[in-house]
Amino acid sequence: MTDTLSEVIQDLADEQAALGSVLDRMPDSAWDLPTHAPGWLARDQVAHLAFFDEAAARAITNADAFRAEVLRLQQEPAGAQEQRYLKKGRAMTPQGVLAWWREASSALIAAARTVDPKARLPWYGPDMSGVSFITARLMETWSHGLDVVDVVGIPRPDTDRLRHVAFLGYRTRPYSYVVNNREMPAQPVRVELTSPSGQAWVFGEEDATNTIMGSATDFCRVVTQRRNIADTSLVVEGPAARDWMGIAQAFAGPPGAGRKPGEFPKEPAR
Repeated sequence: MTDTLSEVIQDLADEQAALGSVLDRMPDSAWDLPTHAPGWLARDQVAHLAFFDEAAARAITNADAFRAEVLRLQQEPAGAQEQRYLKKGRAMTPQGVLAWWREASSALIAAARTVDPKARLPWYGPDMSGVSFITARLMETWSHGLDVVDVVGIPRPDTDRLRHVAFLGYRTRPYSYVVNNREMPAQPVRVELTSPSGQAWVFGEEDATNTIMGSATDFCRVVTQRRNIADTSLVVEGPAARDWMGIAQAFAGPPGAGRKPGEFPKEPAR
């Protein structure tokens, strides 16, 4: 196993542990709090993670069976899969949902440690490298965990594990245009971020005139559509950069509605 793959697997395990510390402290009433994702409760966010961690483990351990599963899913009405796992999670006690997620997340880590670094892993879109596959699960764990943290009032401080989310956010600029059926401007965009620990993270060409500068915390929240850019302190210069930040989407699936301006207080620049 490559050092990069081992590192991202460990970071995923650590991100799961950080979310688990929040879920362990949630009273039963908090599991039914509405989140900022319309129609979704806190328990739904955890059910989503549990379901797709289970699916990810299956994709690793039996790729052919998983591909057949995806083909069957394509014959179903849109949203049928989502309704099944939401229904399952809502029929459970909070302790049941937590146990489901813990078992699924642990199984994913165990499966991930068997991945051949050269393998391409199937998913609901194109196949991915092991590193990209596990990075996507880390992004999901962090972002859906954020949906919970945003409403339950239990802190889960950001860490430099966000470098995986920030890099994925930068790399998925073309995808943001593909999923919105739009042509991406030719101008490159440079991203200059400050990590939670104060490190500088830079992506893109040095001479780019379209730039995005600010905290990794803000950037990652925008590219995962957990904050409207108006509720951040990001400094965005140039038409290509502004256009991208209006549709940025690091996660797979149809275009998301994102968050409306003013849903969250604007934090000071870091």
